[in-house]
Amino acid sequence: MSVPPRHAGKLGNMSRSDVIVIGAGVVGLSIAIAAQMRGLNVTVIDREGPAAGASAGNAGAFAFTDILPLASPGILKKAPKWLLDPLGPLSIPPAYALQIAPWMFRFWRACQPSRVAQSTSAQTALMDLSKAELEPFLAATDALSMLRKEGNLQVYESGAEYEASLPGWQAREKHGIEFRHMHAAEMADIQPGIAPRFIRGTFTPGWYSIADPKLYTLALAAQFSARGGVIEIAEVKALSPIADGAEVVAVDGRRHVAGKVVLSAGAFSHRIARTLGENIPLETERGYNTTLPEGSFDLRTQVTFGGHGFVVTRLTSGIRVGGAVELGGLELPPNFKRSEAMLKKAQAFLPGLKAEGGSQWMGFRPSMPDSLPAIGRAKTTANVVYAFGHGHLGLTQSAGTARLVADMLSGKTTAIDIAAFSPQRFG
Repeated sequence: MSVPPRHAGKLGNMSRSDVIVIGAGVVGLSIAIAAQMRGLNVTVIDREGPAAGASAGNAGAFAFTDILPLASPGILKKAPKWLLDPLGPLSIPPAYALQIAPWMFRFWRACQPSRVAQSTSAQTALMDLSKAELEPFLAATDALSMLRKEGNLQVYESGAEYEASLPGWQAREKHGIEFRHMHAAEMADIQPGIAPRFIRGTFTPGWYSIADPKLYTLALAAQFSARGGVIEIAEVKALSPIADGAEVVAVDGRRHVAGKVVLSAGAFSHRIARTLGENIPLETERGYNTTLPEGSFDLRTQVTFGGHGFVVTRLTSGIRVGGAVELGGLELPPNFKRSEAMLKKAQAFLPGLKAEGGSQWMGFRPSMPDSLPAIGRAKTTANVVYAFGHGHLGLTQSAGTARLVADMLSGKTTAIDIAAFSPQRFG
């Protein structure tokens, strides 16, 4: 049974809460609500407000079957070819290449087989927890009606591409994940209208999605506020430990203190962590998409074009075509030619797709070199908890991360071992 939240008190010219969560994306708001359910009063601080970042523009998938880390030998084989195409699935703008070199070296090291095995084990545990926590969390926040269970269809253009995918499916099979390999005729029964160039596919029926990621995140914000939570818009400049908690300092000079602070500010988190003396290798995957009007295509399941690095998803707001990875940091201007290139491919791959009237978007995905998030306490103070770096999997792992952080905030043993997610694991 949840305990009604108390209202934040005042300390001089500073507000005082049990917990401050920095970040109003899906992960931060899920944590804030989970903390409220433990009887804590919570303030959320965000630089722009709820659902202003990657939580608004993602593909809306709960990708619990994606237990294999992006950092893997397979990606090393594909990367050279992809990098030759500036509008392809993976790109690094020349202006950012030198700056990202240290992160890329750590990514390369994380692709070694022994490290991939460790990352896969940790990722699997977090996925299992996140799936177990999701429906109870949605029910508790009156959002269960937004959950969809329409599956996912991965498609392949050649026998070689299909064969290359099999080791990954074998790993999923060992974990009990249900899937079906199929030929083009069977694929057409599940999703008509795919171009004949795609000769094989794999359907995952247990793939979940949300009706619309932005609307879901805004619904969480409304639930948080209805439970007595406070959301403030401010850009956080620094964190500092105090005797019985931590202080949050905003750029405009406002100060907040709390017994515990959770840093969940997405791609901006490492900048704030530096004020506690930590250099965490968080990078920014810039993701692009185009959302077409509702009815632009008769989409019945999410379709993944893995060889081209993008997906097509049906949302209540329309048909979203997006994905790919541009390792370009936080400062470079968007390159919407990437959105246009994906949309052009989608038209070729789904010949009946109506590509007019779409809206483009670019967002920052916060990514660690080994594809695992940073979940754990700060090095200098146990009163600051980190929860960021989920990459493509923020929505997917939001409920599981919320459970883990709520366990830490309330002094409980975490539901799974979080050693592999240590924010200090890179030294």
